[in-house]
Formats: sequence, C-alpha cells, structure tokens
Amino acid sequence: MKLKEIIKKIDVMIPKELGLENDNIGYFGPKFEDIDIKKIKVIMDLTIEEDNNSQKNELIISHHPPLFNPKTPTYVIHSNWDIINGGANDALAKKLNLNVLEVFDEETGIGRICEGSFNFKDFLDIIPKKLNIDYFRVVNPLNKQENNEKLKIAIISGFGLSNIDYIKLAKKNKVDILISGDLTHKGAILSKNLGICIVDISHYASEVPGLEELYDIISKIGIETKLIHQEIPWKYINSIDL
Repeated sequence: MKLKEIIKKIDVMIPKELGLENDNIGYFGPKFEDIDIKKIKVIMDLTIEEDNNSQKNELIISHHPPLFNPKTPTYVIHSNWDIINGGANDALAKKLNLNVLEVFDEETGIGRICEGSFNFKDFLDIIPKKLNIDYFRVVNPLNKQENNEKLKIAIISGFGLSNIDYIKLAKKNKVDILISGDLTHKGAILSKNLGICIVDISHYASEVPGLEELYDIISKIGIETKLIHQEIPWKYINSIDL
C-alpha cells in the first residue's frame, strides 16, 4: 500500500486537527508519494537505533515527535491521540479499571476525570501489576481511608505532573487523586501545599496503554504491524552497582 494512502486512512481515524497548536504531528522523513509500505512499526520514541534498524518499505508510527530527521518514513500521532475519544487517556483509564466521567482540561481536551470505588492502599497495589512497573511516587497518600469509597481521580497520560497549572486544576476540580508522569520537585511541593494526592507512574508507563490501543487501530489498516515496547532510557542504581 502506498504511504500516502496509509496516511489518509490514519488521518480519518485520528484527525490531525485535534492536536494542540504547535504540536509536531504528522509526517517526518524522505518524500513519500511513491513509497510502497509493506510493514508498520508502532513505537513510543524513535531512536537512532530503531531508525538504523528499519527495513526498506517500512513505516514507523511514533507517539512522540523525533528529535532528529529520520531516514525512515515516520508518522507522529501525538496530542491528537491524547485528546481523541478512545485514545491515550481513555486507554489508561480502562487499564486502571476507572470509569470516565468527563474531560479534565476542557480548553484542550487533555486528560480525563474518572471515578472508582476502592481502598487507596489496594489501588496502589494494583497499579504496578496493571502497568508492569517496579516503582511509582506518591505525594499526600490517602492514609485515613479505611473502606472502599468512591473516589474522584484525574488522569493525564504523559507529562501532566510537570504542568503546575494541571495540579492547580486538579484542586479546582476537587479530585481526590491526580495520576500522570513527570513530577517535578516544584510540583510535589505545590501538591503537598494544596493537599492533592499525586501518583507519578512515569511518563512512559502512563502512555503504554495508549500505545497498545494505537497499535490495535493501526493494525486494522491491513498491513503487517508490530508493536515495539521500549525500556525507559534511565534506571535507578545503587552505588554498590557501580
């Protein structure tokens, strides 16, 4: 199938127009009008290694915009995938067994406000199992909760905790818990002062459910499609390991 035909199909399923202003979504790489695509690879981040290992007649679907000019035809589906109904945020809610109530940021369509009935400690036990992670960070845990209660939970796939305004918006929306990635020291202090419970599951882990859902959608185009799970490029180490 010609690359331009694939891109038309993708743009119908996940319109670029939904993306945030100035977001780098769409096509990157060599001129594509006459390229015949036989394989598609869905990936979170395009690295030099993946670009070098790509085969002829292969298209890379990347969630994050590349940090270099790729040699391999690459198509980025970023904030439009975060915003669209059934996209990254809805996939994260589904993975955590949360019921979506409404959009978190009405101006952009980013994030979701959800609800769930559970004990907070039990919920924390579920998170690493559902997302296949070894760690997460918590600010202001709900220590006084004893029984299963209906909680209001905001989720933002990716970068949400690095945005101070989103932490303030969580307070305004009276959510019990804000779940996302990329928590900063400043954000942690703000959330502590505001009394907002924060659960930082990491940028990557918060977007994996959405990447898996994206793979399912892209595979319906009818071309051989592969999902690439990548390791986080950093890890915690102990000085004894050095």
